[in-house]
Amino acid sequence: MTELLIVRHGQTSLNVKGIKQGTINTPATYLSPVGKQQAQILAEKLELSQTKQLFVSPLTRARETAAILNQAAQLPIKIDDRLKEISYGDWDGQLNQELEAKYPEHFYHRIHDVRPSYAQVAHGESFTAVQRRVAAFTNDVVSEFPTAQLLIVAHGFTVRSFAANVVGCQGLEILEPANCSVTKIVIDPQNREQHLVYYNRLAVPEF
Repeated sequence: MTELLIVRHGQTSLNVKGIKQGTINTPATYLSPVGKQQAQILAEKLELSQTKQLFVSPLTRARETAAILNQAAQLPIKIDDRLKEISYGDWDGQLNQELEAKYPEHFYHRIHDVRPSYAQVAHGESFTAVQRRVAAFTNDVVSEFPTAQLLIVAHGFTVRSFAANVVGCQGLEILEPANCSVTKIVIDPQNREQHLVYYNRLAVPEF
C-alpha cells in the first residue's frame, strides 16, 4: 500500500487578501510570518519517521513549507512540476471578489470560487487538466514506491484534485483545503484503487 500525506503550503499575504495566486511566484506569494508559524506547528505534530520521500511543487511557497516540515526528518526531496497550483491564466494576481462581480456566471456564489467554465474566459488551466497531471504523478509514485509513505507539499487546488480523483468529482464539490492542512490517501499498488482516509486535517483543529 502506498500512503500519500499531502500538505497545502502555509499562508501567504495574497491568501489573506483574497487574490488568486495561481502559478505566480513573486515575494508576495512567499510564506508570511503566519504561514511560517503554521508550518512549524505542523512540523512539530507530523510523524515522519516512516516516510521515505518528500515531493514538492517548484513554487517557493511550497518549497518554504517543505523545508520547515523536513527540518528533523531530512527526507530526500524531489521537485515535480505536476504539483504546481492551477494556473488561472489572465486571472492570476486578480482579486477574487472583483472577478466574481465581473463574471458571476463563472462562479459558485455560495463558496465564492470559480466554476470549471472559468477557464475559457480567463485562458486558464482547466479543472480536468489539473486532475490529469495529478493522476499521472500519483500513478508514477505508486509504481516507484508501492509500499511506502510519501510526503507531498503542494497547493490548494492541487490537493483538492488529489481528493477529487479518489471520489470522482469534476467541480468544486470538494473545496480547497486550509493552509498547512494534511490530506491522507492510500492506494493499492496492484489494482490502483484509492481511498481518501482524511481531508483538510489541521495540526490545531479550528471549529
